Amino acid sequence: MPSAAEGLSRDPTPDPAEDNAFFPSPYSLSQYTSPRTDFDGVQHKGAYAGGRWKVLMIAAAERYVLVENGTMFSTGNHPVEMLLPLHHLMEAGFDVDVATVGGYPAKLEMWAMPEEDEAVQATFASIRPKLKNPMDLADVVANRLGDDSEYIAVFIPGGHGAVVGLPTSQAVSETLDWALSNDKFVITLCHGPASLLAASLGKEESPFKGYSVCVFPDSLDEGPNLEIGYLPGRLPWLVAGLLTEQGLNVVNDDMTGRTHRDRKLLTGDSPLASNSLGLLAADALIEAVRTARG
Repeated sequence: MPSAAEGLSRDPTPDPAEDNAFFPSPYSLSQYTSPRTDFDGVQHKGAYAGGRWKVLMIAAAERYVLVENGTMFSTGNHPVEMLLPLHHLMEAGFDVDVATVGGYPAKLEMWAMPEEDEAVQATFASIRPKLKNPMDLADVVANRLGDDSEYIAVFIPGGHGAVVGLPTSQAVSETLDWALSNDKFVITLCHGPASLLAASLGKEESPFKGYSVCVFPDSLDEGPNLEIGYLPGRLPWLVAGLLTEQGLNVVNDDMTGRTHRDRKLLTGDSPLASNSLGLLAADALIEAVRTARG
């Protein structure tokens, strides 16, 4: 007997706020979203009480991705990919600052918000004022990065919004240069690794050349995401392909919730990796703090 989802439309849903823009289709949302995540608790609650170290989150401030057929995908930051890793980090004791390119409000894919997930909702309530009034990343670069910076990690969530603005941002490039030069963590997942492309700006090669990463599979954006109406058209470029061209090694070709650590670069393949990446990141940051204390 056919499932209820089979009767749902696979046509992308018009976004009335913009000309020729579309949300994912009802059918695709039935396959890709859920009222709850796989969160089942934190492992380091209150483990860091030092008060110095923070996480700098670079969020996407762009809502729309122009695709090849002239339509626009109504996107932003994926709420699970943002809020669930943050939940683990904040529960461990790390404060979070939010910055965007230009200081514009962060955008969320509210159609993917798990409304019944208490961990995600609590973190959203806590971080929401910073999402609405973030710092300008250029100001952070100018005034808050250096040898004595308070940031122990840079976190860049996924969502297709990460492919607009972040890969070509000089401020993102300088932030990543600082993180690499100062042995800081870089945490990102799904389409968030598109931001790593910015690290090559003005250079002969990417400083991430030779690193291994998890990223959202190009094959899904080229195939099923079009077939089920998640995207209204083909993307102008694909994240994993461009990262590979820059010399990074993409370790996954499917979406299973896989995470990966290479040195201090922590990555995940999709929304399915959000909880595992949060656990991995909290482990890594707490271990680094404890090691530094000696």
